[in-house]
Amino acid sequence: MRIEELVEEYPRLYHMAEDGSWASIKRYGLLSTSALLTLYKYSGIRREQIESEWRPEKVAISCDGLDDAVIRDQKPMRPHELEKCLLGGMTPKEWYRLINGMTFFWVKWSPSVEWFLGGREYCNTVNLIITVNTGALLARHESRVTLSGINSGSTYFNEQRYTKPRQRGRGTFKRISDHHLPYVVELAVEYSVPDIADFTISVARWIAHREGYGKPDYEHLEDIWP
Repeated sequence: MRIEELVEEYPRLYHMAEDGSWASIKRYGLLSTSALLTLYKYSGIRREQIESEWRPEKVAISCDGLDDAVIRDQKPMRPHELEKCLLGGMTPKEWYRLINGMTFFWVKWSPSVEWFLGGREYCNTVNLIITVNTGALLARHESRVTLSGINSGSTYFNEQRYTKPRQRGRGTFKRISDHHLPYVVELAVEYSVPDIADFTISVARWIAHREGYGKPDYEHLEDIWP
């Protein structure tokens, strides 16, 4: 895929973040889990657990001089399901570490962002949606960008109309010029996007109201930036 094709097909990128986190993101950038742990001076066993083990729940972290932060859970990526779809002898620990070293963007609002907002882990709670200019981000960070044709953070059945989790491994994330699928699901930037505010078009608070297994009702609560 050529950069021009990517920008034309997907002119906007979307990232979902914790409500209340924009001030920190604007100041320090959009950080991967690994970058966030470095900022918060985590090391040793505790860092190893967060980076390379499954997180069934959100993890709160703290550091003197910084506001408390929350690392999102990995409920849709259970290790016993992940083992079934990893390629090349890759282990769940290796996959978690790979994923935790990247920042992720959806390339489409529907179904990707809506699927995430309305998922059972996030529905009925307020989340931030950060909308980014694709071309502007690539102009500075193209060398650290990879593309994926799957939802790399989920091993749920029936993901994107497939009957079982998609296979994945080190080759899932390809440089733009090496991505030859006719579609993109995710765009990832290695480690962090420190200047994310420079490319951000809007930051808005959204909620997906959902009862049981019913269809979510999406509500745009407010724009908080610019």
